[in-house]
Amino acid sequence: MERKTLKIKPFSTKKSLKKAEGAEGESLFWVLDSDGKVYKWSNRMERVNVIRQGVPYHSIEGISERLKSPVKSVLSIVGIPQTTYNKKKSEHSLLDSRESELIVLLTELIDYGILVFNKEEEKFQRWLKKPNLSLGGHSPESLLDTATGIDEVNSCLNRIEYGNFA
Repeated sequence: MERKTLKIKPFSTKKSLKKAEGAEGESLFWVLDSDGKVYKWSNRMERVNVIRQGVPYHSIEGISERLKSPVKSVLSIVGIPQTTYNKKKSEHSLLDSRESELIVLLTELIDYGILVFNKEEEKFQRWLKKPNLSLGGHSPESLLDTATGIDEVNSCLNRIEYGNFA
């Protein structure tokens, strides 16, 4: 009796990463481009490093554009007075770790939301503003001022993506 040997190919990280990127070549990185500097992370530890180093006050404008909300609304989410924002932005200061974390989490949420809504930003923007039963009747946008609220909105997007609305 002849024995067949199985050929097992060694794991290829490059091949796995390419497969994970998908057919459209979507990046595995989150990118925050602010004040001429690019902040890039692909995992939680890199995210921690970006948060600890701080992101510039200018990044608030980027979030404002992506959320299609006035800067004043984003300042309310992050909890920064307009005068402080104006002063620190002109000094090219960095946000503290709490504020940086909210900006980083909002960046990830916006990217994920647009992906869930098949890159139809207008649909995602409308969804953010509508009251949602799975969020206790609150609009997703109203929960973006805390890390826990952002996590709840992410969970809701995850349920939408996988068709589980319960």
